[in-house]
Amino acid sequence: MSVLSRRHFLQAALLTPALVRGKATDWVTLGKSKIQTTRLAFGTGSNGGRIQRQLGQEGFTSLVRHAYDSGIRFFETAESYGEMHKMLGIALKGIPRDSYRLMSKVTTRPNTNPLEKIDELRSVIGTDYFDILLLHNQHVATWPTDSLKWQDGLQEAKHKQAILSHGASVHGLPALRQFPGNKFLEVALMRVNHKGTRMDAEDYQTREPGNIPEVVTHLKKVHSQGIGVIGMKLIGEGAFTNRDDRQSAMRFAFQNAGVDCVTVGYKSPAEIDEAIENLNLALA
Repeated sequence: MSVLSRRHFLQAALLTPALVRGKATDWVTLGKSKIQTTRLAFGTGSNGGRIQRQLGQEGFTSLVRHAYDSGIRFFETAESYGEMHKMLGIALKGIPRDSYRLMSKVTTRPNTNPLEKIDELRSVIGTDYFDILLLHNQHVATWPTDSLKWQDGLQEAKHKQAILSHGASVHGLPALRQFPGNKFLEVALMRVNHKGTRMDAEDYQTREPGNIPEVVTHLKKVHSQGIGVIGMKLIGEGAFTNRDDRQSAMRFAFQNAGVDCVTVGYKSPAEIDEAIENLNLALA
């Protein structure tokens, strides 16, 4: 077999659909983290959270409650999303804490005390613990050593039960190549869709399509090592205005890439309803 033919064969095998069954609101386990979440999450970071913030607190709370009532029990935010910790905490107030899962992401600034930052975020959102806390936006190949202080901080926070599991989100192939075999990761947040839109490439900030085969190769390897995988950028950061693309992205994430669950940002109940339907169709 020629080198070119072998490459095409391997890429075809990589993208061959796998059999996955279930529903968007089913509970799944994120690998060795043992954290159980619904397959579909409620994201609060559309355009850095601007889309959600523009709803105002009343509109945002109504949207969160619609998601919860529809069966979505996994909510995620990040330190860098402006007021979203506060807004999400208000929206979830009064709902039994053990009935949903909460994920946040911290910016790994070198001069910040990790435990103090975690306590601050817990206070703002109004929770005793985060089910998942991630090192946000790791985008250089040296992130495993650059973030050692933060890794130690998250592990200490887990020991104190301020968080229940930890991991990282990735942007760019140089950082992604360090995910397989990483002992710190219990959960990985990774960009994935069928077009490569806003997916990982050599330049993490590029607007060009990402390298789908390489991303999926790393994703599958990480998953095989027991790391829970959450997919993001399912609608290409808002680029997929055609519903067929949004449905295809769901199918690709679960049937081809093999993620455990996905997070999507919403601005209306109709978008939540559609995402649930799209994922149900992808799993049918």
